[in-house]
Amino acid sequence: MNIAELITEVRGGSTAAEKCLFDLYAAKMLMICRRYVKNTEDAEEVMLDGFCNFFKNLHSFNYQHDAALLAWIKRIMINQCLMFLRKKNVFTIVTEAAAEKLSLEEDLLDRLSAAEIFQHILQLPVGYRTVFNLHVIEGFGHKEIAELLAVSEGTSKSQLSKAKVLLQKMLLNKGGNYARLQQK
Repeated sequence: MNIAELITEVRGGSTAAEKCLFDLYAAKMLMICRRYVKNTEDAEEVMLDGFCNFFKNLHSFNYQHDAALLAWIKRIMINQCLMFLRKKNVFTIVTEAAAEKLSLEEDLLDRLSAAEIFQHILQLPVGYRTVFNLHVIEGFGHKEIAELLAVSEGTSKSQLSKAKVLLQKMLLNKGGNYARLQQK
């Protein structure tokens, strides 16, 4: 059964079709949630809430092709993650002073595997991690990030720059400087 047929069946009330759609996209959506929400259990909860929103609003989605559906689900999950971070009041912007002494080695991230980079991204402060994910991984522009997070474009750009520098510093110093930054 193709995705268009599954959507039609879900709209008709089929829980089996819902399960098929969930099974099809759950692993990808959990990875998206994990990039924003550090704790695995919280990421799973956010993902499930996102799927609830997805199924609740599926009647309003105009299916054109599979990629459009994937993009829509992804957008729902990102919004759900941002709402979770706001609700938990953990979204903080790290101050200039906390990262001002960090320098940049341009090619360090190019030499690492995706899994290594992912583990280091999870260690970033929430503000850095969120802007980094939205810009680098999801491809959002700074104007859109600023609107989503209710910050200025300059803050978005600054947080991205500092996230990149801090990621590299964490790798170079095995987390030593990062631990000191977290305590301040």
